[in-house]
Amino acid sequence: MSRTRRRFRGSLVVTAVAAATALLLAACSSGDSGSSSDKTKGSADDPVKIGVVGASGDQWKVFTDLAEKQGIHVKLVDFSDYQQPNPATTSGELDLNQFQHILFLADYNNNTGGDLVPIGSTAIYPLALYSKQYKTVDAIPAGSQIAIPNDGTNQARALGVLASAGLITLKDGTPSLSAAPADVDTGKSKVKVTPVAANQTGRSLGDKSVAGAVVNNDYIKDTGLKSSDAIAQDDPSSDAAKPYINIWATRSKDKDNAVYAELVSIAQSPEVEKALQANSDGTAVIVHETPANLQKYLTDVESQLKQG
Repeated sequence: MSRTRRRFRGSLVVTAVAAATALLLAACSSGDSGSSSDKTKGSADDPVKIGVVGASGDQWKVFTDLAEKQGIHVKLVDFSDYQQPNPATTSGELDLNQFQHILFLADYNNNTGGDLVPIGSTAIYPLALYSKQYKTVDAIPAGSQIAIPNDGTNQARALGVLASAGLITLKDGTPSLSAAPADVDTGKSKVKVTPVAANQTGRSLGDKSVAGAVVNNDYIKDTGLKSSDAIAQDDPSSDAAKPYINIWATRSKDKDNAVYAELVSIAQSPEVEKALQANSDGTAVIVHETPANLQKYLTDVESQLKQG
C-alpha cells in the first residue's frame, strides 16, 4: 500500500471528561508494561487517541459519552481515507485505530514490516456494487466500466463481488485474498474494471461512462447512496468473510493495555452496537471474537498473502 501524508478531515473530535478515578488508574497499572505514561493513559493529560474514518458516525457519539462515564478521556482523529491511520498508529501518533478489517491490516503489516495487532472486533460489513444507471446486474451492458477500490485488499474483495455477480471471470488459480485487475480474464469477462481511490468509487457514479462502482460501507452515505440501492454484494455471514472482520488495532507492545481493553468493551456494549447498526442501515453483522482468535486470524491471513 502507498503511504500518503496525513490529511485530517475536519477538526479533531475531542471528548474532555473529569479526571480518571483511582480505580481506573489501578486497572491501567495492572494491565500494562508499567511505564508512567501507560499508567496515566486515558487521563486528562494523556487521552487515548483513536484513528477513525468517519467520526460523524452515530456510534462514535454514543461511544465517547460512555467512555466519559467510565472516566476515560478519548480523542477521535478523523481521517479522510484508509491509507493514513495505520502509519499514524505505528509511529505512536495514535494509540488505537478502528477503521479496517483483518485483511487490510495483514496487507499493511506485510508491506511495511509493521506489528499492529487486533484487540477487539466490531462487525463485518457487506461490500456492494451500486449503479445510478442500471437497476440490476443483468442490465449492465457488455464492455461497461466498473469502478473498484484501488487498495490491494478491498480491490481483491471487490473483484470477488464482481465475479460472484457474473460480471468478470478471474483466471484459474487466482488467490481470492490478493486478486488484482491483472488476474481478470478479459476475454471471458462482461465488464472492464477501473481501480480508483476507495473514497472516490461512489463519486465516480456521477460519470456517465461508469456503469457501476463497488463502494465501501464507510463512503456510502457520503455519496448519497443507501445500502438498499446495492445491486450485488458478498455475504458477510459466510466463513469466507472472516478476513473482513472489522477490528480495533494497536501496537503489539500495547495489546494487553487495560484501558484499551475497557474501550473495546464499551464499543461492544448494546448501546454502541445499536448505533453502529443504525449507521450501517442495518447491514452490519456484529462480531464478538476474542483478541487471541483475532490475532490468530491475522497471522493466518498474513501467511496466505505471503504465499499468494
